[in-house]
Amino acid sequence: MSKAWLNIVGIGEDGFAGLSGAAQAAVKRADVLIGGARHHALTEAVQAERLTWPSPFDAMIEQIEKRRTKQVCVLVTGDPAWYSAGIKIASHFTADDVCIHPHVSAFQLAAARMGWALQDAVKLTEHGRPLQSVGPAVTPGAKLIVLTQDAETPEQLSKLLVQLGFGHSRITALSHMGGPNEARIEGSAADWSGRPADFHTLCIECVADTGTKVLPRGPGLPDDVFEHDGKMTKSEIRAVTLSRLAPRSGELLWDIGCGCGSVAIEWMRTADRSRAVGLEPHDDRRAMAQRNAIRLGVPDLHLIDALAPDGLAGLDAPDAVFIGGGLSSKTVDACLSVLKPHGRMVANAVTLESEQVLTACHDRHGGSLIRLSVARAEPVGSFHGWKPFMPVTQWSMTR
Repeated sequence: MSKAWLNIVGIGEDGFAGLSGAAQAAVKRADVLIGGARHHALTEAVQAERLTWPSPFDAMIEQIEKRRTKQVCVLVTGDPAWYSAGIKIASHFTADDVCIHPHVSAFQLAAARMGWALQDAVKLTEHGRPLQSVGPAVTPGAKLIVLTQDAETPEQLSKLLVQLGFGHSRITALSHMGGPNEARIEGSAADWSGRPADFHTLCIECVADTGTKVLPRGPGLPDDVFEHDGKMTKSEIRAVTLSRLAPRSGELLWDIGCGCGSVAIEWMRTADRSRAVGLEPHDDRRAMAQRNAIRLGVPDLHLIDALAPDGLAGLDAPDAVFIGGGLSSKTVDACLSVLKPHGRMVANAVTLESEQVLTACHDRHGGSLIRLSVARAEPVGSFHGWKPFMPVTQWSMTR
């Protein structure tokens, strides 16, 4: 039998009766029950000290720690280990302290109601997150299951889908699944008018409108999807640059000389849960980068008004670094001094002076040194000819 004093119990709309035997026992023997108003209403027959969610979140940990000598039970909705405060709470204590009791998640219930294969659906949450973060997952034929913030989310998401050219997408709002008040509202993004209860889950079947330009998640987005002032890493060069940076889930990129944000934005779109910090000293370019990040579905891009290397102080150590502006040996050395094991460094240069810096870096640190030349076919009168861009010298290495 577990010796845990802290039990984290997932509970659904079916209340206490829907809990496993072990979960019911944990709730019954609790000296302290912690949860939201819904959770307390679902377990009102149990006698215990009752606490509601405090704010800020750290206050919750403090409240629990003070009751270490008692049996404490935290009630959370659905699966405590899936987009839940449950696992965040558990992370503050040892494995011996905590016992987690899972419950059927909203994702499982929604997939069952829709008749979808859960493994094929994209599982997302908008609870406490920017709405635009759904954008990169919106592709033709995709099936999205979205945990929502409140009753306003369906209308807000329907407007976003229309903006993205997916107005024909089907939306289903499933409320209070598994309980006596379960309800279902359906409609299309273009004509959505439903008003579900606050506690609901959205299912979206993505359908692209005729003529919609569908953007891939992979690198090399068209230049014209970015707002820019002409100084940006062009699509073809960007694709090669991202291939060398090799985005991976949950990793952090430093984008030095971020400009309009094209490289950092594509990094975040390509790999789930990835992060990027962009250093850009020009106000107008930071503003452009922020607008691009919001429009392209990665509103969490962190932009800093700073120059390297001084502006790098205090930042979390990176998994990858891209230097597209402000290149110097000092900046390269500062980045390499904190780059994580297996980290990637990529730097691009178009001037002779910057090229000399990269040549010196290659001599000192090894890696790969290449020159990239791109020409695009452009109209020449009634014919077409090649319009070349300035060649780009690229140095890259892996630690």
